[in-house]
Amino acid sequence: MRNKYLSLLPGLLVLLLFPMGPTAQNSKACALRCPPNSSCVNGTACRCTPGFISSSGEIFTDPLESCDDINECGPPSPVYCGSSADCQNTEGGYHCTCSPGYEPVSGATIFRNESENTCRDVDECSSGWHQCHNSTVCVNTVGSYRCHCRQGWEPKPGFQDKQRNTICKEISFPTWTAPSGIKSQGLSHFYKRIQDLGRNFSSASVLNTVQDLVQEMGDLLETPGDLKTLPFSEQHFVVTNLPFGLENVLRGVSKALPKGSFTFNSSAGIELSLEVQAPSYRNITLIQKQTKMMLTWDTVHDSGDSGLAVVGLLSTSGMDRFLAEAPLVLDAEELTTLYETHRGLLQENSHILLSDVISAFITNKDTENLRSPVTFVFQHSVTPGPREKVHCVYWEHGQNGSGHWDTRGCWVTSTRDNSTTCQCSHLSIFAVLMAHYSVQEEDPTLTVITYVGLSLSLLCLLLAALTFLLCKAIQNTSTSLHLQLSLCLFLAHLLFLTAIDRTENKVLCAIIAGALHYLYLASFTWMLLVGLHLFLSARNLMVVNYSTINRFMKKAMFPVGYGVPAVIVAISAASRPHLYGTPTSCWLHSEKGFKWGFLGPVCAIFSVNLAFFLMTLWILKSKLCSLNSEVSTLQNTRMLTFKATAQLFILGCTWFLGILQVGPAARVMAYLFTIINSLQGVFIFLVYCLLSQQVREQYRKWLKRIRKTKAESENYTLSSRTMSDVCKHSEELFTEPLCKEV
Repeated sequence: MRNKYLSLLPGLLVLLLFPMGPTAQNSKACALRCPPNSSCVNGTACRCTPGFISSSGEIFTDPLESCDDINECGPPSPVYCGSSADCQNTEGGYHCTCSPGYEPVSGATIFRNESENTCRDVDECSSGWHQCHNSTVCVNTVGSYRCHCRQGWEPKPGFQDKQRNTICKEISFPTWTAPSGIKSQGLSHFYKRIQDLGRNFSSASVLNTVQDLVQEMGDLLETPGDLKTLPFSEQHFVVTNLPFGLENVLRGVSKALPKGSFTFNSSAGIELSLEVQAPSYRNITLIQKQTKMMLTWDTVHDSGDSGLAVVGLLSTSGMDRFLAEAPLVLDAEELTTLYETHRGLLQENSHILLSDVISAFITNKDTENLRSPVTFVFQHSVTPGPREKVHCVYWEHGQNGSGHWDTRGCWVTSTRDNSTTCQCSHLSIFAVLMAHYSVQEEDPTLTVITYVGLSLSLLCLLLAALTFLLCKAIQNTSTSLHLQLSLCLFLAHLLFLTAIDRTENKVLCAIIAGALHYLYLASFTWMLLVGLHLFLSARNLMVVNYSTINRFMKKAMFPVGYGVPAVIVAISAASRPHLYGTPTSCWLHSEKGFKWGFLGPVCAIFSVNLAFFLMTLWILKSKLCSLNSEVSTLQNTRMLTFKATAQLFILGCTWFLGILQVGPAARVMAYLFTIINSLQGVFIFLVYCLLSQQVREQYRKWLKRIRKTKAESENYTLSSRTMSDVCKHSEELFTEPLCKEV
């Protein structure tokens, strides 16, 4: 019985647990209260629903935690919906929509990812969805649209072109009034016609208006009437007003022109070329009969403006009638270059215009400092002479309304017999002007001093070179240095005297200039080596290392003395060969600082030699008592100091006097410079030959030998004459001459 009941216990337990099991389990799982947007995991943890997350992660145990929406469209890993679409975050999710200005091809306004993207641009202009004013034209863009002013229209004040709210008005004729204070019937009639053109102007008739403007300007210049009777100052005032005024009007009305190239001519020879272009990367070139203009697109166009831009070139034949005696102002750099090129120029004597007066303008009014220079090529029939200089000039209007020719910001890049190429960093009214300069006659005294001094130096340098070469007693490193210095100076002075003014043949003149450049640089390089050897010899008074000095000088002197000048001349000739030779002399041109290929090394050598000179004097003063065998022939301080001071002249330091040829003392410095430097060869012969005891003894030996040879020659001649007389006397006494027996 007991076993029977025991067998029923499992079934009873199942029946008892079945109705209460789930309730008990649920009660245990939901014991923790989970926040919104989450669900229970167990009695101690909750899980955020998809699309939400807590600060502790997806599963959390803190009952104070909250589940916040995940922004699938933001960082760190935003959903990519594809091009022209935007991700839109929602509560617990997201979706993609087409960006403004785009529409889905499939018709579905929302989608989940890039693969479902069918967005395409909406053409608001053709669909009529735009809000452009009727004074503008709608232009569709990718994803949007812009409102452009119609051709011949411009934005009203307070509005900008190419905006959605742009409102435009028709282009008006720019104001152009007559200059005040000028009484001329011809000029008054001209401005009356301009006012009539302005009243009748419309954007539809812009081509006719531009042609009429060109014709009116041509008629005025062809028949100026009483304008030619005005004073020069008033004529210059008119010149300032006419081209600049016409340029301003053309810049304004040309905005109504369609895209393309246009040319307008008048019967009087006025020529106008206009180029209307959309943004591009190509260069722009305007070509006329006598002028060509080349410039880049970034120079023409306003930054950030993608509309049409205008480039204009106006040639005003006959404008030179009003420019008689117009002054020419050169900038300081060009004046310096001109003076150095044409040495001895006094002042500009006269000038003439070689080209037509041109006016260049672009849409952009800010043309004072262009991004890149504008190039002009002017054709002309006059070839400049040797005392004539071609200038690229522009018309600078002054405060009082008049003006003058100026060269600032313009330069000549090349000139030929019939053309000149100019570049300018700004736009204005330009021309090519040829100035003739009066030349100051050379000072005859300086000329005589130069020729006499150089001739005497040539003789002394030749004698010194022969002495250094033939006198065995003095041959050492020092005499080798002075021998090379004498040879270079001899050749340089000889070439200077005979060929400095051979400017007829340009190629030959360039070769002469290059040879002079090399020879004088070589002379200065040898002067540097002489100064170095002098310093090392003086330093040897303190440290006995003369053999080391000799070995060093023998190895270095020839590569340095002849190699360094060759490298400098080779670099100069390779970089700017056309700057060898000037119109007046076969020397270096001063353009673009080319003379510094000579002046730079000379200044460096001058500075180093001056330092060597000062250090040598200091050593001689402080260490004279410990002279070694190399300088034992120098007997006293006076002789040492004299020779060291003579080195100052021999080493080219007197060229510093050339820098001082300015101001009131210029004439005195010119005489000192010419005298001292032309006698450089005399100094070398005097110091190193005549003042050397060994050389004087050698000269005495040579003189004795010459006298002995001359005496022997005279004795031989006298003996021959005596023998001849004896033979003649014997012929008179005897039938057979005795001299045969003899």
